[in-house]
Amino acid sequence: MDGRCGTRALWRWRGNPLRRREDVLEAWIVLAVWAVVTVGGSLVGVLAGHAADETFARQRAERHPVRAVLLTSSSRLPASDSAVDDRAPARVRWTAPEGTTRTGSTLVGTGLKAGTKVVVWVDARGGLTRQPSDRAAATVEAVLFGMAAALGLALPTLGAGALLRRHLDRRRIEAWGREWDQVEPKWRHRTG
Repeated sequence: MDGRCGTRALWRWRGNPLRRREDVLEAWIVLAVWAVVTVGGSLVGVLAGHAADETFARQRAERHPVRAVLLTSSSRLPASDSAVDDRAPARVRWTAPEGTTRTGSTLVGTGLKAGTKVVVWVDARGGLTRQPSDRAAATVEAVLFGMAAALGLALPTLGAGALLRRHLDRRRIEAWGREWDQVEPKWRHRTG
């Protein structure tokens, strides 16, 4: 491969009698868009993933399982109702870390009778909460959050770049039209 490929890629910055101001602007827009997408997207993705991972780690540290007693039976619900993963809402009673007895509603396995002992998850204040994601699931979720954040930056940036390039294309076409209006009459007289 010869060195011409690299110089062809940078033609808009070289001195060229056919180069227009719009061509230089477009080259800078393309460079800026790709810099924002690659560098900014990577940075935003890593930061969002790291923040999500820290949040999941904090949840694992703050939440813990406690034993609770079902106050109501958890009936089997049809698949179209509010059962989630073969779980249904039920009232439970548990003892908070400071020793007070509390009651609340949470999801438990379906088909359990009142009085059954179940495990529920509570936060640092003793309130019911969801079970935190384990490390593997949290890692996957953090990566997905990071990718979503990177896409959240990349897509609007690419869209803005495309709109700016379209505007420059319109300006070029209008300039070509004006120049053709000046040149075309001279060409018509030559041919006939």
